[in-house]
Amino acid sequence: MTLLVLYSPRLEECRRFYQGLGLDFAAERHGQGPEHYAAALPDGMVFELYPARPGRQTDALRLGLAVDGSTANPPLTPGRHILTDPDGRTVEVRST
Repeated sequence: MTLLVLYSPRLEECRRFYQGLGLDFAAERHGQGPEHYAAALPDGMVFELYPARPGRQTDALRLGLAVDGSTANPPLTPGRHILTDPDGRTVEVRST
């Protein structure tokens, strides 16, 4: 996988949630498109957060992420954690 885009009506809350797991987001805008956030993951995959609009919302999705738990905010103990992002998506986190 090279790209994952989540559309959210709670863009800033989602950015803070995923940033707390260690993703480093930069604000972007392409041409006349909406401002959104993008984070490049260590394997080169790009994870983007876009504002939702009618017909563009991804709330029925389950994600799995591997993170350095010591850098998460709040820190996560090693192991598996089941979290919920601000839009209600289940996020399975494997913390090392």
